[in-house]
Amino acid sequence: MGGFFGVVAEQGCVSDVYFGTDYHSHMGTVRGGMAFYAGNTFHRSIHNIQNAQFRTRFEGAAKRFAGLSPRFGIGVISDHDDQPILVRSHLGMYALVMVGLVTNLVEIVEELVKDRSTHFCELGKEGEINALEVLSMLINSRDTIEEGLKFAQSRVEGSASLLLLSERGVLYAARDRFGRTPIVIGQKEEGWAVTEETAAFPNLGYSRVRDLRAGEIVAITPEGVETKFEGYEESAICSFLYVYYGYPASTYEGVGVERTRYRSGAYLARRNPVVGDHVAGIPDSGVAHALGYAFESGIRYARPFVKYTPTWPRSFMPPDQSLRQKIANMKLLPVPELIEGKKLIFCDDSIVRGTQLRNQVSRLYKAGAEEVHVRIACPPLLYKCKFLTFSRTESVMDLITRRIIAELDGPDADIERYRDPDGEPYKRLVEEIRKRLGMTSLAFQRVEDVEKAIGIGKKICTYCWTGEDISLRGNGGCKGHCACCGDVCAMKAQR
Repeated sequence: MGGFFGVVAEQGCVSDVYFGTDYHSHMGTVRGGMAFYAGNTFHRSIHNIQNAQFRTRFEGAAKRFAGLSPRFGIGVISDHDDQPILVRSHLGMYALVMVGLVTNLVEIVEELVKDRSTHFCELGKEGEINALEVLSMLINSRDTIEEGLKFAQSRVEGSASLLLLSERGVLYAARDRFGRTPIVIGQKEEGWAVTEETAAFPNLGYSRVRDLRAGEIVAITPEGVETKFEGYEESAICSFLYVYYGYPASTYEGVGVERTRYRSGAYLARRNPVVGDHVAGIPDSGVAHALGYAFESGIRYARPFVKYTPTWPRSFMPPDQSLRQKIANMKLLPVPELIEGKKLIFCDDSIVRGTQLRNQVSRLYKAGAEEVHVRIACPPLLYKCKFLTFSRTESVMDLITRRIIAELDGPDADIERYRDPDGEPYKRLVEEIRKRLGMTSLAFQRVEDVEKAIGIGKKICTYCWTGEDISLRGNGGCKGHCACCGDVCAMKAQR
């Protein structure tokens, strides 16, 4: 999915940008980058981080940049495009980074090239157009950066949270139109910072000030933070940030991730009780949910699997499924004394393909487990996310749920029938998953319990479970007239 960190400081900011960006390493897997403005010019470094952590790849660049004593900088960890990009236009020079997924990229490109004066050159290995370059074209089509950011946000389908560092020493932060990813402002005596993960703040000395609203745009200078566009009331932050992706020490919309996961586990225990010797979590994604389950059920928490972290990266990193599986198996070490003859309750964040969980359950039985009960902290995944790149899933048929539904009811099955946890289709689906993965019992969290665990009402995106898309309800989407920029969209008018 990716993450970013930006700083406006009274003195040098390289150390804060370097470490603040590194605190987003769990959010992205492919590319990393930093850009600083000093000496009337931009300085940039981009590296591949697939086989090395951000901090090690950028240590040399950070030392080099520190000698320039820049006061303005941004850093990003991305799961796809090279970032930051540097842009020269009538708006001046600026550096731009993004977190999100522009699903109508092809449509926007076709509209832009119609005038025969626009072209794209930041192409990937197979000719893919860099989404940031497209967004910069939209920004540059307006008279000011503020208007350009509004316009670009109005045209995006999917999501795009942006940081733009201008040569005027202004850092712009623009949260995506529906607030699917967070942007949080922090402050310390020496300056301001903006982040996706508030876990980056404490060790760098920043205090959380506030979250940007959905669609809000602010300009940050050494003097303070000025709102350029207030944004919208309606929002839908990605619920998976709370369930899995977000770092435990982070806070979004004023709600702490770790406590949310404790509450999630407690709801699982109340609604899906079972007798067992130990409650455990699949490291690391299920641990906090398991602790909540243990607290609520009174069943002792234990670690039948421990994670070997010194050399093994996160298993979702490699794009190849077989390599992901290899890593998943190698990094988890069984503890025989806590497995043999035991009835175990395991919590995990989700089931996507089911391959890794099936293998771990099999390993537990081989180590002598008597029973393995699995409790999942979110509902069954029925839809492929179209707003963020939080999964390596290329097709909806990669989901174990959709494969089973297709086998049960055919390729044209009514997916909505499988959303009701009290309905027979849902129960049949869960039972089939249980049998195929070899568990003693299986239960998923309900949507309403996810909402209660997060505690901000309906202001979360649940599309991957329910298929409900908040963007169909508004928030300034461009329908020929841009509600957020107040003018008729020229590209739409040409149609």
